[in-house]
Amino acid sequence: MMKLKLMLSAVFAFLLVACAGSPTDRSTGVALDDAAITTKVKQRIAADAGVGTAATVNVDTYRGVVSLAGFVDSAEQAVNAGQAASQVAGVERVVNNLQIKAPQVSTGSGSQPSASGQ
Repeated sequence: MMKLKLMLSAVFAFLLVACAGSPTDRSTGVALDDAAITTKVKQRIAADAGVGTAATVNVDTYRGVVSLAGFVDSAEQAVNAGQAASQVAGVERVVNNLQIKAPQVSTGSGSQPSASGQ
């Protein structure tokens, strides 16, 4: 019985240490919190900035710091996404790396009749 208690204590101690974070890594609890923050930020961006914007924004969270990356149609969408992210509980800071898409240039092919009059 004593060996069983000792063995269970050792296993428990090992599992406890395995879930702890280091200065350069996250504990299991912090990683789960970051995942929840990421989900809430994506939902908030979809609600505030629009589903189309949310689909093109990559959200990553590390220890409460939210990074936004990707391409949006306007500077207004980038600002709105950053503001939406900052309003989520648990967000310490937002790093907004969103880029504005270049305007589409029309090549004019296929829509004009040919010069030969055919």
